[in-house]
Amino acid sequence: MNSSLRIALVGDYNADVIAHQAIPLAIDDAAAVLDIAAQYHWLATRDIKSEDHLAGYDAIWLVPASPYENIDGALLAARYARQNAIPFLGTCGGFQHAILEYARNVMGWEDAAHAEMDNEGRMVIAPLACSLVEKNDVIELRANTHIARAYGKESIEEGYHCNYGIAADFALALENEPLHVTGWDEEGEIRAVELVTHPFFVATLFQHERNALAGRPAPLVQALLYAASH
Repeated sequence: MNSSLRIALVGDYNADVIAHQAIPLAIDDAAAVLDIAAQYHWLATRDIKSEDHLAGYDAIWLVPASPYENIDGALLAARYARQNAIPFLGTCGGFQHAILEYARNVMGWEDAAHAEMDNEGRMVIAPLACSLVEKNDVIELRANTHIARAYGKESIEEGYHCNYGIAADFALALENEPLHVTGWDEEGEIRAVELVTHPFFVATLFQHERNALAGRPAPLVQALLYAASH
């Protein structure tokens, strides 16, 4: 077991972002529960120019608050974790960019685009029908998945701060992909995915890390640290 983990927090740190306030607490809480030491390092997307900037980390968390200053840096982090079997967690903007990276580099959608930033291409990330800024919702989880095991149940309620999610056309294209949909809202909209060919690659549109601000556990953060330590 690796008793001292190094966690890369990839994103552009902003002290005013609620998720950024919560992330260190969520990691510290999860490390205490698991009785391990975990060091976390904020990596600004502008500083990620090559895989060398990500080497040596036991886990990568692509954090909320997009658009990122350097989109290529965010996509590189997702690709590096995916290709090198490094435990990965993406939340909110991290979820969106993990999807974008997968579409471009695995599915061959070279023109895959994000509607918040792009005017051309095939939109894999599109505006939500209803904004989820500071809203909570019920999410149904697929049984026998990392996310369902982490929570210990198949129905959860979590909070969001976003206006973009997976486009309907791309949702159909995902049906036969190793990137499985593992969480839906009550209308059937995708809220979580996992890469089944990877030891731990989980991304959620909701921001479960914010539970730490209320003194509640963030089960997926515990699952990330557990995967990184084994």
